[in-house]
Amino acid sequence: MNDELPGPEPAGPDDSPTTPALMARLDRTNELLQRMLAEVAKTPSTHAIFVDAGYLYAAAGRLVAGTEDRRAFDLDAQGLIDALIDRARMIFADSRLLRVYWYDGARRRIHTAEQQTIAELPDVKVRLGNLNANNQQKGVDSLIRTDLESLARHRAISDAALVGGDEDLVSAVEAAQGYGARVHLWGVEGPEGRNQAEPLLWEVDSQRTFDLDFFKPYVSRRTTAGYEMTGTPRPAREDVRFVGAQIAAKWLGARGREALGDLLPGHPYLPGSVDQDLLVEAEGLIQYSLRGQSDLRRALRDGFWEHLRTQY
Repeated sequence: MNDELPGPEPAGPDDSPTTPALMARLDRTNELLQRMLAEVAKTPSTHAIFVDAGYLYAAAGRLVAGTEDRRAFDLDAQGLIDALIDRARMIFADSRLLRVYWYDGARRRIHTAEQQTIAELPDVKVRLGNLNANNQQKGVDSLIRTDLESLARHRAISDAALVGGDEDLVSAVEAAQGYGARVHLWGVEGPEGRNQAEPLLWEVDSQRTFDLDFFKPYVSRRTTAGYEMTGTPRPAREDVRFVGAQIAAKWLGARGREALGDLLPGHPYLPGSVDQDLLVEAEGLIQYSLRGQSDLRRALRDGFWEHLRTQY
């Protein structure tokens, strides 16, 4: 017979010698979580504005100037961006602006003078897709999707104001929403009805349309388009080509051969600023509008390039 006294009972869960340490760790974790939640509560929400410039120019031009042709009107991009920022400040009252993303197209993705000016504005990031031979933007929708998805995934924004209308933007909206961001579609009033794709309207969290009064201060028709006077004959292509050569000689004399060396690698394309100056000066010399005259504008550029290449 075993007369030994029984040993102590095994420690139960409540009697474990490690329980106080575990409880202390749990208390510490809860304290850290509470501090984190308090910091999050103090951190303001953040929003960004994403502008498809192709849509904005076409829709605002149609609404105010009666045309989608960028060459026929001027748009005060800085004033309009400031107006969009102010409107966002009112709509997202408890939020701070991250920045404005401005998506546009350019030949060989080289900034035009206007795009460079926009890029230099505070809180604005210009992102360029390409322009094809028909002046159609390529790659802009994918840039918007990449930025929207990345910013939402990293919790850099809680709200996105998207100025656009293309159905291809639906995937960008879905990507951002998948990471918890809210996407608000902003549009331009259409004089002939809605100018945004219905699938895009269905997908966003909210919609807002800006009217004629909103855009009127920032869009104006160009007076330089008034050279097509009654009775003014259409110039021959060779005459326009000769004018292009004249302007090239003047351009080279003012800027020198070093500038020519910078220009030649882009052949047959001209930087936007040079192309615009060429067009305006040519219209002044021949007293005839070349807007919408693709064959004459081609002849003008050909004359410009031919003279420069003979001088290199």
